[in-house]
Amino acid sequence: MTREVQVGSVRIGGGNPLALIAGPCVIEDESHLLHAGERLQEICGAATVPLILKASFDKANRSSHRSYRGPGLVEGLRILGRVKAKLGVPILSDVHETAQVFPAAEVLDILQIPAFLCRQTDLLLAAGGTGKPINVKKGQFLAPEDMANVVEKIRSTGNDRILLTERGTTFGYHNLVVDMRALPMLRSFGCPVVFDATHSVQLPGAAGTASSGQREFVAPLARAAVAVGVDALFLEVHPDPDRAPSDGPNMLPLHALPSLLADVTAIARALAPRLLR
Repeated sequence: MTREVQVGSVRIGGGNPLALIAGPCVIEDESHLLHAGERLQEICGAATVPLILKASFDKANRSSHRSYRGPGLVEGLRILGRVKAKLGVPILSDVHETAQVFPAAEVLDILQIPAFLCRQTDLLLAAGGTGKPINVKKGQFLAPEDMANVVEKIRSTGNDRILLTERGTTFGYHNLVVDMRALPMLRSFGCPVVFDATHSVQLPGAAGTASSGQREFVAPLARAAVAVGVDALFLEVHPDPDRAPSDGPNMLPLHALPSLLADVTAIARALAPRLLR
């Protein structure tokens, strides 16, 4: 069994029910994020699934410099803080540089380390030093067992509030695959494990100046991951993904979320006694 990590009011791991980290890829504006958050609260409330709302204030690794990145650190944190206050939900966003860590920690309930940056020692140590929970995305270029070094870097700061997220592995050019063996391997470190079902179906850079994706595989992979054993799911969702400024092809439409949550919660309940051994 993984150890419990508390993120705001949400308890992840330690035998707690399956949790959901979900929201738009990037902050478009305050009203859009607030609307998405309200709808997510309704859906998760009906499904009795604990929710952590996510959105990025800066997409620093877009394929093209012409692509929309978000409102930036200052305005983005202001928006996240206001939405958090209005909805009363824990908030997650990602940090890309050490200078962003402490301002972000004043607003966010959990800091996220992007997959491309998961080996950046200074960033990991700075995030660990805040004492906040940290969700580290496993790099597309790393074997699951290599994440042991990432975990130890953060633990060296005295912070053991660590989540590990599987989000696929590079498979040739413009493609990712998911090796489900990674999930129990990551759980062996004692950290709660999250499965990112939307980035796992991304086709990086496949659209030339942007990434493409295979949205139709989000639900099958999410169901499979819960059957293997995870503590939370990570899903990027949007009211109209085809009009989203970032990651639209691999985001889940909000209207598709209730049926997916019904599936995964049923799987989690059925397998819970076995997976908690």
